[in-house]
This record gives sequence, structure tokens and C-alpha cells, in this order.
Amino acid sequence: MSAITFNAASVPQPRASTKEWIAVLAGMIGAFMAILNIQITNASLLDIEGGIGTGVDNGAWISTSYLIGEIVVIPLTAYFSSVFSFRRYILVNTILFPLFSIACAFTHDLGSMIVMRGLQGFAGGVLIPMAFTMVLTKLPKSQQPAGLALFALSVTFAPAIGPTIGGYLTENYGWQTIFFINAVPSAVMAVALAATLDKTPMQLHLLKEGDWAGIFTMAVGLSALQTVLEEGNKDDWFSSPFILKLSAVAVVFLATFIWIELTVEKPLVKLSLLKQRNFAIGVVVNVLVGVALFGTVYILPQYLGQVQRYNAEQIGNVLAWTGLPQLLLIPLVPMLMKRFDARYIGFLGISIFAASCFMNVMLSPDNAGDQFWIPNIVRAIGQALVLTPITAITTAGIAAADAAAASGLTNMLRNLGGAVGTATLGTVLTKREQFHSNIIGQSVTLARDEVHQRLDQLTGYFIAHGVSDHALAAQQAVVALGRLVKRQALILGFGDTFAVIGVLLAIAAIALLFAEKPKAAGGAGAH
Repeated sequence: MSAITFNAASVPQPRASTKEWIAVLAGMIGAFMAILNIQITNASLLDIEGGIGTGVDNGAWISTSYLIGEIVVIPLTAYFSSVFSFRRYILVNTILFPLFSIACAFTHDLGSMIVMRGLQGFAGGVLIPMAFTMVLTKLPKSQQPAGLALFALSVTFAPAIGPTIGGYLTENYGWQTIFFINAVPSAVMAVALAATLDKTPMQLHLLKEGDWAGIFTMAVGLSALQTVLEEGNKDDWFSSPFILKLSAVAVVFLATFIWIELTVEKPLVKLSLLKQRNFAIGVVVNVLVGVALFGTVYILPQYLGQVQRYNAEQIGNVLAWTGLPQLLLIPLVPMLMKRFDARYIGFLGISIFAASCFMNVMLSPDNAGDQFWIPNIVRAIGQALVLTPITAITTAGIAAADAAAASGLTNMLRNLGGAVGTATLGTVLTKREQFHSNIIGQSVTLARDEVHQRLDQLTGYFIAHGVSDHALAAQQAVVALGRLVKRQALILGFGDTFAVIGVLLAIAAIALLFAEKPKAAGGAGAH
């Protein structure tokens, strides 16, 4: 019997009031919007890059800066909500989130876009763990599985549907409009939370007890690490003095942060929770799933945009089929968990997710939107079965007093996995494209008759289409052949990148089986 089964079926529990459900649902709006905004720019990157006048190499920062803001603030949320009161802290960030979002629409250069997206992520990151906390504090044990499924819907459905919404708005109304859509949901959320959350006094004296050294070292270390990952590929990694120095900063500050958290009396991040077997395994699986969740929604739009020249709306329409089936499937997962071991449900979901990535390995120039329909449906089925059982396994055995700390750590590391994964997969793509370009280039030489024939065909094509100078037509034929080689190398590089994601998910699926079966006495239901 899983922990979820115990929650739902053991001691009779009172049912949550309408007021409590309104608060929980309002919190889910915040979590959904915060996670949606990680990926909403992905299908529109080329348009945004053109709008703010930056190159394609820098476009990933538009998503990454938002993720850095979220990663830094998530573990701070439990502490700051105690200091400033839960109600006041979530309301302030509910208002700041759309304001920073709207500010992104008025940026005119990459620097200001990065700052505004980072601040938007800093406000939005607060809403994710606080929504999870409301499930645990506002709902009785018997109704928590429903709340958990709602949270899972936010975490997996929002990234999948983000590029669809962003693409549609960009093509029809301009890229700036994707930053305005947060205004109305945030207003509804603010009104609902103001009406349903009880007022509690601030505890400003807790500021003196804060783990400020941990906060500072974590913020600097994580920011430096993400910058290394984002810029390293362009700067040829450790041959760059800038990357070398920043790597040293990341290592020193993160090592210091870990030491502080293990020795300080009141740590910001309770790393000692990792001593628990299920929590440690759950965190590892969460990180790997984070890489895959955010990685697939980053890589696929890049492929469709760069190789197939899809516009933002077309990219969004392809990715929609990764999200829409989850609306139907995720609500069914709590029922499955009453009948089957959560580990096996999670293993099945991650395995299906991995299979969908391996289906995209053998890409060719003919692989466009229609060819991704079945893999995306398969991916949707897998993703729907992943998060709820993983959360149940991870939190099994966590004491009630540690629930907020465990939520902050798992949410932070899943998003960190997404941030690291996005940057790392971009590097994998570049390196594999270079590898395939060299291999193909060795075969495409003037010593081969097939190459001569192809060049003659291309030369004839350009002459037939208005190029009167034979030498100029021959030169354009060489350039065109080079572009064909580059395009094919890029396609093969994308295939390899999907393979890497599939392998990481396979590792996650196997790791999950090493977890202990969640027991009623030690699971979430025992809180």
C-alpha cells in the first residue's frame, strides 16, 4: 500500500471547506503561471532575439535568467514566509510577478531583458513551493492526493503548453504580448488569496536568525555555475580566462555553501534530509526528470525553428500534443496509486518518457511537425505518470516539521536540473553538430564523382534561375552544398541530443526502483 493510499483511506478525515479549496486553487494558478513562464518564450526566441537585437547564441539567456531567479528564491521561500507572514509574502509576489513580466515587454536590449526575466523568476519562484505547502496545510490527508495531482498538472502541463501559447500570441499579436498574459490570472489569484488566507503577524526578529552566509554563497555559486554553463560553449570552455575564473567562483562558493548548511544550527537548506534513502533517490530522479522536462521543450522548438524554419505558432502547435493529453491523464494517477505501487507507476512513466525521446533519435530532413505527433503523444502519457508517484516516494518518511524544507529542496533541484540541462544540451548539440560536420565533410570532397555531379546540378540550377556568370553559379553551388552539409550535421546533432535525454531518463527509471516502497507509518500520511 502506498503513502497516498494511506492518506486517502485510513483514519477518517474532515473535508476541506470551500474557502480552503479556493486558496489552494488560487495557489495552483500561481504555480502554473510561474512554471509556464519558464518555457513560454521558447517557441518565440527568434522573434524576441530580433526584437531586442541580440544573436541566436544569447537567446537561451531569456529562459535561463528566469530559471536562475526561481532556483535562488525557492529555498528562501519557507524562511521568508515565516518572517513576513505567509499571506503577506505570497500576495506581494503575486503582484510583483506580473509587473516584472510586463516590464519584459518594454525591454530593448538583452541586458535589460535578462534583468527583468531574472526578477520575474525571483517573484514567480515563490509561488511554486507555496502552492505545494498549501496542499499540505489546507487540505486534510484524504484530499491531499487531489491537490497533489493539481500540483503535478502545473509542473508537467505548464512547460509543455507554454511554447504553444507563446507561439500563438507571437505570430498573431507580437512577441511582447506573451509577457502580458500573466496580468489577469495574477489579479484573480491576488483577490482570491486576499479573501481566503488568514492574517498572521510578521516575525521580523527571525531576520537576525537567518542563514545569511548560506543565502549569499548559494546565490553567488548557483549564478556563477549557470553562467559557466551558458557561456562556456561559446567561449570554448576552459580555454577562456573568464570561464576559468567563474568556474573557480562557482566551486568555491557552492562548496562553502554545502559546508555552511551541514554545520550551521538553522540551515537554509536542510541537506541532512538527503541521508534518508527515499528522499535522496527521489531528489536524484527529480533532477534527471527536470533535465528532460525542460530539455525536450527547449530542444524541439530549436529543431523546428532552425532546421524546418517553422514560425512560433507552428512550433507551438507541434508542442501542444505534449501538453493536452496530460489534462485527461494526470487526474487519474491518484486512482492508479491506490491500486499499484508508486515506484512501478513512476518507473513506467519515466520509461515511456524515455521511449518518446528515443523515437526522435533517427531524425532526417523529412522529420517535421507531422512526424513528431506520435512521439509527443507518447511523451504526454509518460509525463502524466511521472511527478505524482515520484513526489509520494520522495516525501515518504519526511516529518511534518521538515515538509517545507523538503519541498523547497526538491523544487529547487528539479528546476536546477532544468537550467543545467538546457545549457548542457545546447553544448551537446553544438559539439555533435561539429562532429557530424567533420565526418560528412570528409566524404564530400572533389575527389568523388558524386560530389562533382551534385555541384554540376546545382550550378545548372543557379544558371537556370538567372545567374549568367558560370563561375559565379559554380561558386554559389559550392556554398549551397556547404549549407546542405551543415543542415544534415545539425539534424544528426539534434538526434544525438534526444538520445542523451533518453539515456538520462533510463538512468532515472532504474534509480527509482532502488527506493523503498512507501509505508503508511512513515509516509506523508503520518504527518
